[in-house]
Amino acid sequence: MQSAQGKLSLSEISLAIACPMANEGADGVRFVSEVLKYCEPVGSTSFFAVIDNVTRDNTRELLEAYAKQDPRLVVVWAPENRCVVDAYMRGYREALASGADWILEIDAGFSHRPEEIPRFFQPMLDGCDCAFGSRFMRGGRIENSSLKRRIVSYGGTLLTNLLIGTKMYDMTSGFEMFTRETLEMVLEKGIHSRAHFFQTEIKIHCRGLKFVEVPITYQMASPGLSSGPLNEAFVQLWRLFKLRITGKLDQPSPTTECLTRPAL
Repeated sequence: MQSAQGKLSLSEISLAIACPMANEGADGVRFVSEVLKYCEPVGSTSFFAVIDNVTRDNTRELLEAYAKQDPRLVVVWAPENRCVVDAYMRGYREALASGADWILEIDAGFSHRPEEIPRFFQPMLDGCDCAFGSRFMRGGRIENSSLKRRIVSYGGTLLTNLLIGTKMYDMTSGFEMFTRETLEMVLEKGIHSRAHFFQTEIKIHCRGLKFVEVPITYQMASPGLSSGPLNEAFVQLWRLFKLRITGKLDQPSPTTECLTRPAL
C-alpha cells in the first residue's frame, strides 16, 4: 500500500539480486539464505547467482539443489564468461530481464554482510536513483583485509575524486542498489574495465543522479573472485579523465570485450 504521502511501500517493490559466486561450497547456500532473509520485507525477491568455469568445486550443484526448495534463487550457468566483469554484467542482464524495480549487487563469501542490506531500502524509497555502500564514511569499516588492499581502495577513491570531480567517500565498493532505469543507463553508457575498476566506472556514470552512500562493513574477499591488475585501473581512470577534459565523459561508449580469463 502507498503511504499517506503517496510513496511506495517496501511491500510493493520487486527486487532482483545480482551476485557472482565461485568456489563457495556449502557457504554459498548459507549466504543465499541469509540474503533472502533480510530481503523478506520486500514485496518479491529474485536472487540470480551467476556461476562460470572459475568454479571448481560443487557450488553449482549445491545451489541448484537449494533452488528446488526456494524458487527465489535462480542459478545462472555462464561458461562463456571470460573475466570477472562478465559475471556481473550477466547478473545485471538477468536482473533487468526479470522486470524488477530495484537491483541489488552484493558480493558472495560474506565479504558483504547480508544484515546490512536493509540500510539501502529507505534511501531508495525516498526517491534515490541508487545507493552505494561505503567503507570509508562514518560507520563504515574494513575487516580482515591487508593494508595494501585498504591503501589501493582508499587511494583509488581519492584519485578518482581528484581527476573526475566526483565527491564520494568510496568509489571502489561493490555493495550497491539501483533503480532499473539507473542500471539500464549505466549499461547503455558502457563499461570498459575488465577488472574491479568497473565499480568506479559505474559510480562515475551515476555521479549526476540522486544517490546516497550508506556505511557498510567489508570483510575478506570471496576466494573465487580475482581483483585484476592494478595497472588496468590506472589505464581506465586516465581514459575517463581524458574524456572528461574533452567533454565526452557522458557519451555512450561500447563495452570492451574481455580478452583473458580471470585468475583462478
